[in-house]
Amino acid sequence: MTPRRPNRRLPNPTDRQIRNAVRVFGSFPAKLRAVLAVGLLLTLLGAGLLWLQSYNWDIEDALNGTRHSRGQSVSTGFAGSGVQTYGKASEVLNGLEVSNSAAQSTYKRNLYGDPWADIDSNGCDQRNDVLTRDLQDLEKNGECRVMAGTIIDPYTAETIHFERGPKTSESVPIDHVVALSNAWNSGAWQWSYEKRVLLANDPLNLQATGQRPNTEKSDKSADAWLPQPGYRCEYVARQVSVKASYGLSVTSAEKRAMARVLSTCPEQPAYRSEFSR
Repeated sequence: MTPRRPNRRLPNPTDRQIRNAVRVFGSFPAKLRAVLAVGLLLTLLGAGLLWLQSYNWDIEDALNGTRHSRGQSVSTGFAGSGVQTYGKASEVLNGLEVSNSAAQSTYKRNLYGDPWADIDSNGCDQRNDVLTRDLQDLEKNGECRVMAGTIIDPYTAETIHFERGPKTSESVPIDHVVALSNAWNSGAWQWSYEKRVLLANDPLNLQATGQRPNTEKSDKSADAWLPQPGYRCEYVARQVSVKASYGLSVTSAEKRAMARVLSTCPEQPAYRSEFSR
C-alpha cells in the first residue's frame, strides 16, 4: 500500500499573484507606474459604463440588479387601436416649426380643463377609456369603470398589475406623451380653452404607464427624457404627430433628439389625430 502523504497547506495562488504583481509594479519607474494607474482607472471606468448601459443607464435598476431587456419592443393598446398612419415621422418632423421662444403667459394645469373629459362622447371619461385601451385582462364595473388589469409598460417594458383603490390606482397613471407644459410653451398658450381640452384628452397624446417613468419623465421633452429603446421610435413619432396635428413647435434641441431617434427607424410612420381642429 502506498503511504499517504502528509497534508500540506498550499499557498493561496491568488494572494501569491497579488504579492508578485505588487512587487513587480513597485519596481517600475514612477512615470510608468502613473501611466499604468491611469490605464487601469480608465479600464475600470469603461467597465462601469458598460455595466450601467446593460441596465439602460438606470442607476436604481443597476444597484437593485433589476435588468430589463434592452430594446424590447412592446405592443401597446395604442398601436393596435386602429389609429390611422400617414407618411414618415421624420418627414413630418422636418415640417414642424422650430422655436426656442418661451410662452408669454404662465402655464397652469386648469387651463386645459379638469381631468378627464369625455371628448368622444361615449359616456366614459378619458382615463377609463385609456385604461380600457392599454390594459389587458380587464375587470370592469359597468361599461366604463376599470377595476383591474395588467399592462406591459411601453416606457420600461415592465409588467404592472393595476387595481383600483385609493392607494393602488396611482400605480398606473395616464401620461401626456407631449407634456401639457411643453405644449403650452410650444404654442398652446395662444389657443382657445376648447382646443386645449382636446389636446389634454386626445387618445393620441395619452398613454397608460407606470408611476416611476411617469414621474421621471414629468414635463421633459425628447432631448431630456426617452423611454426604453424598444419604444423610442413610436414614442417620438407620437410626439411628432401630436405637434403636427395641433400646430405646435419644437425647440432646436428637441428636434435634434427626435431626429436622432427617427434616424434609427426611417420607415416609422406618423399618426393622425381624430380630434385636432
